[in-house]
Amino acid sequence: MNEIQEAPTTFNGIRKQLGPGLIISANIVGSGELIVTTKLGADVGFIMLWFIILGCLIKVFVQLELGRYAISKRKTTLEALNTVPGPKLVVSWLVWIWTLMYAAIFFPLSGMVGGLAQVFNLAGSDLSHTVLAILITGSCAILLYVGRYKFIQNFSSIMIASFTVFTVFAVFSLYWTQYGVTGSQIAEGLSFRLPKEFLIAFAAFGVIGVGASELIVYPYWCLEKGYGKYVGPDDGSEAWIKRAQGWIRVMKYDAMLSLVIYTGATVAFYLLGAAVLHGRGIPVENDNLMVNLSNIYSTSFGDVGLWVFVVGAMAVLYSTVFVATASNSRLGVDFLNLLGILKCDTEEKRKNAVRIACVVLPALFCIFYLSVGKPVTLVAVGAVAQALMLPFVSMAALYFLYYQTHEQLRPKASWIFGLWISAIAMTAVGFYQVWREFGNWFG
Repeated sequence: MNEIQEAPTTFNGIRKQLGPGLIISANIVGSGELIVTTKLGADVGFIMLWFIILGCLIKVFVQLELGRYAISKRKTTLEALNTVPGPKLVVSWLVWIWTLMYAAIFFPLSGMVGGLAQVFNLAGSDLSHTVLAILITGSCAILLYVGRYKFIQNFSSIMIASFTVFTVFAVFSLYWTQYGVTGSQIAEGLSFRLPKEFLIAFAAFGVIGVGASELIVYPYWCLEKGYGKYVGPDDGSEAWIKRAQGWIRVMKYDAMLSLVIYTGATVAFYLLGAAVLHGRGIPVENDNLMVNLSNIYSTSFGDVGLWVFVVGAMAVLYSTVFVATASNSRLGVDFLNLLGILKCDTEEKRKNAVRIACVVLPALFCIFYLSVGKPVTLVAVGAVAQALMLPFVSMAALYFLYYQTHEQLRPKASWIFGLWISAIAMTAVGFYQVWREFGNWFG
C-alpha cells in the first residue's frame, strides 16, 4: 500500500521522515574499498590515486538517472532494462547481459565469506573455515528470512561509520611514523599515470563508490524503502509532478552526501594500502589476507588498531554479504518473474519468493567458497564482471533519460552533460581493459 507524502524541504525533515541510513548506508564502505582498493594501493603505490577518485565521482550521475526513472515509472531495474530496444529472446538482450554479472556475484560474496572466516581466526577463533563459513551464511539466511533487515542495517551502519572515521584518522596518524603520506606522493598520485598491469585497477573501478551491482539494485531500494514509495503512481496531475520533483531532489541530496562519504573513505583505504602495504612490501593475497590488511591499522595504532580492524572488518564484510543477499534475492525473483518461471502476481507471493531466495543464496555462497577457497581471487573476479557491466548500465541510463523519463522531471543541461561524461568514461575504461587483454593474448 502506497504511503504518499510530500518531500521534506529541510535536512531535519529528511532525517525524520526517512530515518538515518536509509539509502546512504549502503554506499559507505564495502569489500571494494576494504579489499580491492587496498590491494591496488599495495600493488602499484600512489600512481592510481586519480583513478580511484574518478571511479567514485562519475557513477553518481548514472545512479541518479536510474533512481529518477524508477520514481517516475515505478519500474524495477530489470523491468526497465527489459524495455531497451534490441533483440529479445523472452527478455531483452541487455537483461541477458546482466545475467552474466548476476552469476558473477557468487565470486565476490563467496570471497567475503572467506574473508570473514579469516577475520574470526584473527580475533582468536579456533573454528575451521568450513564451520565459520556455515555459521556466517546460516546466520545471514535466518536473519533475512525472519525479517531482521532493519536491525542489522542500523547496527552495521553505526559500526561502519565508526570504522570509516577511524580509517581516515589512520591516514593522518601515519605522519607520526615513517610511512606518512607526503605532498610529492599525492602529486604522483594525481599525475594521470597508468600501471603496467591494469586488471586490479579495472576491478577496483567496478566496485568502488557505487558499484555496478549497487547501481542495478539502487532503484529497488528507492521503490521499496524510500523516495518512490512516497511519490505514488503517475496520475497526470500537477501535484504528482511536484511531489516527484521534491523526492528526486531529496534523492539527489542523499546521493551527494553518500558521494562525499564514500569518496573520502575509498581514498583513505587507497592511501593506507599505498603508504603502508606498498611501502613495507606486504602483498594482499589469498593466504593471510586479513592478517596482512590489518597492518594498515596496527602500523598507526599498534594493538588497538588491530582490534579496531577486526571489529570494523567484521561489520563491513558481514553487512555487505547481508545487504547483497537481500538485494540479489529481489533481483533473482524479478528475473524469474520476467521469464515467466515464477508468477509473482501479488505482493505477498513476491515477498515469500524473496524470503526463500534469501536462504538459497547464502547456502550457495558457502558452497562456492568452500569449493574454491581463494577470497582475494573471488572478490577480484566479481569486481571485473561488475566493471564490464558499467558501460551497458550507463547507456541504459541515457536511453531512459531521452526516451522514458517524464519531460518535466528531466535534469538541467549541466547534469545531462555530466551524465554523458560519466557514460563515456565508463565505456572508455571498459574498452581500454579489453584492448589490454587482447594485447596480452596476441602480443
